[in-house]
Amino acid sequence: NPCLACQLPRIEKKEMAVLTGDDLKLFLQEIKGKPFEYVYFCTVFTGLRESEIIGLTWDCIDFEKSIIKVYRQLKRERQSNNGNEYVFDTLKNGKTRAISPAPVVFDMLKVVKREQAKNRLKMGKAYSNPDDLVFTDEIGGHLCSPTIWKHFKAHAKAINRPELRFHDLRHSFATISLENGDDIKTVSENLGHATVAFTLDVYGHVTDKMKKDSADRMQKYFEGLGG
Repeated sequence: NPCLACQLPRIEKKEMAVLTGDDLKLFLQEIKGKPFEYVYFCTVFTGLRESEIIGLTWDCIDFEKSIIKVYRQLKRERQSNNGNEYVFDTLKNGKTRAISPAPVVFDMLKVVKREQAKNRLKMGKAYSNPDDLVFTDEIGGHLCSPTIWKHFKAHAKAINRPELRFHDLRHSFATISLENGDDIKTVSENLGHATVAFTLDVYGHVTDKMKKDSADRMQKYFEGLGG
């Protein structure tokens, strides 16, 4: 087998950039009242992929049960004649999921719904949102990835974190969840990973910290026994 003579390249993991603590506070202050504020906010508190957040439709949102169903994504596909086109597609691993984010996410989504209704009245016949998307421009059109990236990079630079990517909001959600006590299986399901093993591999540095915290708690427990 000629493939046996091939030497596979070494897998090099890039250092993960996340927003937590004071940096997250700065970021939330920076995006306040700015374009795509709701997109960034909901991403960092749900962990949705970029294609999933821009493809979110109102039928996915259950305000009564506080559940968001994620079953498809809006992907940008390069067309030979017509440039880029956005189309709905199945999820990355084909795994539909339902997540239960913090109440603050649903509070924000209610604001989005009210503003969307105002835009519909304001724009009249010019408004068109046939897919009933949650996040749109003023006339109901879907959001474009490059525009979201451009604004995000400006905000990242403004808080002195120019290395951040939009996808790092997803990493931030996972890191915050783990550091605040969510078990790895719940985090894995919220992120839509194929396996828990993959989640452990990606966020191993966070779970190491959790193990240290666990050891510290056990030490305090032992000391409380008077040992």
